[in-house]
Amino acid sequence: MTPLLLFVHGWGFDARLWDGVRACFPPDDTLAWDLGFFGAPARPAPPPGRPVIAVGHSFGALWLAHGHPGVPLVALNGFTCFARRPDFATGVAPRVLARMRARLRVAPEAVVAEFRAACGCTVPAPISPDADALDAGLAALEDWDERGTRPLLALCGASDALISPAMSETCFPNIVWHPGGHLLPLEAPDWCAAQLAPLLA
Repeated sequence: MTPLLLFVHGWGFDARLWDGVRACFPPDDTLAWDLGFFGAPARPAPPPGRPVIAVGHSFGALWLAHGHPGVPLVALNGFTCFARRPDFATGVAPRVLARMRARLRVAPEAVVAEFRAACGCTVPAPISPDADALDAGLAALEDWDERGTRPLLALCGASDALISPAMSETCFPNIVWHPGGHLLPLEAPDWCAAQLAPLLA
């Protein structure tokens, strides 16, 4: 039976991030979950008995590694640990997350817009961000460490403005590089789909 590709987006985005990638596959071969940063979460169950390969973008890869450790994983612009710590010097400084969390309660729209712009996104964010869900995501980025996870594949952007090449190489032994940035599902959906297609064979 052909596996199902289960897509999970990153922080500050929603399931529509995957529209271009999903369009490269038959509709029955993909499913996208929404983590609820802009409304109610939507996580429909995969068809019973069908094997699943999870594909997580950015925070979505960490979220899958943390909450669904038994599911084969592809990390796309992802990581298995985000915040810098004594044995993870390539991570992002915790003060960056602390500053975002402090501003989130006051101006969630501005925090999300600035983050998306820093990632190179020109598409406006959905309206009505859920500050509680976004804050929980930032707390997870601060705390979660899934460096024992070994994805089937790690697709990384050499020009990623959020995740440095050194951070990617610390997290993953099996990287396939693209010259693009942090939003490969939007920048290069055909390329992403071409990397995933062999996993369905």
